[in-house]
Amino acid sequence: MQGKRILLVVGGGVAAYKTPELVRLIRKAGAAVTPVLTRAGAEFVTPLTLSALAGAPCHTDLFDLTREAEMGHIQLSRAADMVVVAPATADLMAKMAHGHADDLASTLLMATDKRVLIAPAMNVRMWDHAATRRNRATLDGDGILFVGPDEGEMACGEWGEGRMAEPAAIVAAIGAALSARPSLPADAATLRLPPETLVTPPAPQPLKGRHVIVTSGPTHEPIDPVRYIANRSSGAQGAAVAAALRDLGARVSFVTGPATVPPPERVDVIAVETAREMRDAVERALPADAAVMAAAVADWQVVNASDRKMKKDGSGRPPALEMAENPDILAWIASDARRPALVVGFAAETNDVVANATSKRQRKNADWIVANDVSDGTGIMGGAENEITLVTETGAEPWPRLAKAEVARRLAARIADALQDAGVR
Repeated sequence: MQGKRILLVVGGGVAAYKTPELVRLIRKAGAAVTPVLTRAGAEFVTPLTLSALAGAPCHTDLFDLTREAEMGHIQLSRAADMVVVAPATADLMAKMAHGHADDLASTLLMATDKRVLIAPAMNVRMWDHAATRRNRATLDGDGILFVGPDEGEMACGEWGEGRMAEPAAIVAAIGAALSARPSLPADAATLRLPPETLVTPPAPQPLKGRHVIVTSGPTHEPIDPVRYIANRSSGAQGAAVAAALRDLGARVSFVTGPATVPPPERVDVIAVETAREMRDAVERALPADAAVMAAAVADWQVVNASDRKMKKDGSGRPPALEMAENPDILAWIASDARRPALVVGFAAETNDVVANATSKRQRKNADWIVANDVSDGTGIMGGAENEITLVTETGAEPWPRLAKAEVARRLAARIADALQDAGVR
């Protein structure tokens, strides 16, 4: 993609919030980006944001008198090496399929003689609608390339196919399409592209060859054979992180306590129960390039745990439990001689979230702390969403409330970038 020029059309869907990251990744791959924002798209992302990230003007208006005096929409459509539509809404796909040209985006899509790649994004019912299926078939026949959509949780709360492909997958598809054929003849709009370019290419794997340890879930510290000390962690965020790292090519050692969420596929699952078992499993998994300590480890264990169920004795007095501190797995791995290049801890807080997480990062010698507020009413602990603050040496970076899978994907991408920037082999 080095030196290539990408014309990026941003449609009006919730998935437009991913386009700033898409612009960043395209430029990181060496290509230039010219953004075109539809009126509906501007409800989700601003022209200023896209312009600043692209380092180029963001075009929005078909009737810009200055540009249209020189037939600006024609120049835009012809100057690029490729046109990418992300998100491609049902409305944009319908316009493309039926030749409508009533705004800048649809007009330049009609006027281009370059390859067009679209990343559909819409509700699962809209994606499965008969009209959308007809439009998909038409666009496919016209040689339009598709990447995605993915299956997953929708912004509306439903689940199914319709999520826009992740930015990294879109960049991979752009690269594959650009390398499939160096140039196209003038009548490319009617040319059917080679079948192999119509298949979504594999996502890039920046973590290929890396080993990452992920801990997840709660630990259970026995009181007797039927009772234990634990917390309300479901293990959902840790499992999502492991899956996201796996998807970027990492070999993942997934050390999990007794979580309610099943472990992801295609990772090395090491099931444990207590904090000591988790610590020993992490040690056996070393060495690693990175460690993500997402488990909610119980701080205390019962030293005098009974091998039989404790019974009431009629005195009204509870049994005397002798407590001892559990091993601090995060502090240990961050200070061990075999310390991974990147150590990420988690901090579930109910007050002073950033201050407590900042102190924890320094105290435990971690590189990053993923902090969140799990106080009553947030719905974070055991829920489907998370709202984190990433605390690093340079400060605290708040993230918006997102599905836990999306938090995991963003965190995995940051881990990949960090290992690459650090020159870890």
